[in-house]
This record gives sequence, C-alpha cells and structure tokens, in this order.
Amino acid sequence: MKLFRWGSPGLEKPGIIDKDGVLRDLSAHIDDLSQSTISRDLFDRIGKLELASLPQLDASVRVGPCVDRPGKFICIGLNYADHASETGAEIPAEPVLFSKAVSAAAGPNDSLHLPPGSKATDWEVELGVVIGRTAKLVSEENASDYIAGFCVVNDYSERDYQLSGTGQWVKGKSFDGFGPIGPWLVSPDEIDNVDNLPMWLEVNGRRYQDGNTRTMIYKVPELLAYVSRFMTLEPGDIISTGTPPGVGLGQDPPTYLRDGDIVELSILGLGTQRQKIVGT
Repeated sequence: MKLFRWGSPGLEKPGIIDKDGVLRDLSAHIDDLSQSTISRDLFDRIGKLELASLPQLDASVRVGPCVDRPGKFICIGLNYADHASETGAEIPAEPVLFSKAVSAAAGPNDSLHLPPGSKATDWEVELGVVIGRTAKLVSEENASDYIAGFCVVNDYSERDYQLSGTGQWVKGKSFDGFGPIGPWLVSPDEIDNVDNLPMWLEVNGRRYQDGNTRTMIYKVPELLAYVSRFMTLEPGDIISTGTPPGVGLGQDPPTYLRDGDIVELSILGLGTQRQKIVGT
C-alpha cells in the first residue's frame, strides 16, 4: 500500500494510490499522516476500505512530505562502505548519528532554494524508515514490529556549513527544504527485500549515484535498535539510513548544485523525487 499527502504546503490531506495507480483522497477516513495517526495497524485499517469509492484526485496535484512534521528526523552518516571510501573516511565502528531539523522536511517535488551564501550544496539519496510504534530499547530481532513503512529521502547537505567551523553536522543539514520525503509512505509488505533495493540520483540527467541498500554497513534492524538505545522513537519519526557513493563531495573536483539544476532520485518500489534548484 502506498500512502501520500497532497495539497498546498501546510494544508495537505492524506491520500492513497489504488491498484490501478489512481490517486485517491483519504481525508474522510483519517485526518493526516502524522504522529497522531501513523501506527503499525494503519495499513490494515485502510485496507478495509473500498478504494474505488474514494474521490479521485487529479494526477497533477502537488504531493507533500509523506509524514507531517515528523517528531524526529534522525540520520545515519557514512553507512555505505563505498561512500565512506569516496569521502576519505574510515568505516565507523558503530553507526554515526546526527539529526536534521524537522522544518527541513519538504515535498518530493518542491523546489529547493539554496541557502544564503551557499557554495557547496550536495545531494544524497537515502532509504527512510518511518516509525509506527513507540520504540525504546528495541532488540534487532523485534525491530520490524516498530516500522510503519519506508520512503525516499534526499538528505541535502551544505558541505561548507556542515564541515567548516565548529559545531555539529546539523548546521549543514537543516535548512528549509533540505529533507524531501516521499512521494509515498510504503507499507513493509510492498518491499520484497529492504536489504536489496537499487537506488539512483541524477543531476541534469547525469547519473551520479547508482547504489543498492545491500552495501549498507548497518542494516535497518540494527539501526533501529541502536537509535532506540539513546532516545525513544515515536510514531512518525524518520530514520534516514545513509547514502551510497556518488555525492558531489566525492567528485574530482567536487561538484555542487547551482541555480537551475534539476535533481531526480528514486528507490525501487518507493517512488521518484524531482527538485529544481533555485539560487539565492
């Protein structure tokens, strides 16, 4: 099952894609896809509806972030062995955690406005895990019980602000629009093997990232268990699990986004994003 949010920014409503690929309005049955509505049994409840009876939406409708203001937006750094290598970093002995501000969340096709003074805005296609049940001190064996679904994340990064000066990575990760999520929140049963999902990202039609979740150092159950040791995860929280090689920082010379660039990215079964870059 694929759920999404549609409408103008701040006024989104929930929707669903039926078996024929038609966009349907769910707002008469659930208020939103948010911390208060996302749960492990959400898909079961929606599955009892007669989807053909739901109002049909125009295919051109704006698609918003697949979760409304997640309570936490947790990211994993250097979680692909080949990406760590391209950045010159050692493979971490344990997962590297950082966060994005929840205000960075954006729709999958919204334009990205470069931050003031930005010279090094970079891209990162990532698998997002959406939490569906309060998780604290979760075991790896039971981790799947706490997952509501999966989504595409573009973990945009302003490398100068991330890596220069003092402080943590959060500075270069949290600008408005730096966390497109969606287009869909996809139920786990739609994914044959989360450890073997091809993913790619292109800038102006040139493919920079062409990876697969099989090269993740720390897999989804281990990440969920690890993060839940240090904080309580709640429904609607997102864990963005890291990126494969091909980021702008890893090019020779480094290549960053400029006004007018078009970024497209996708993960098998989770949909495609497309963002136009707008200069300051």
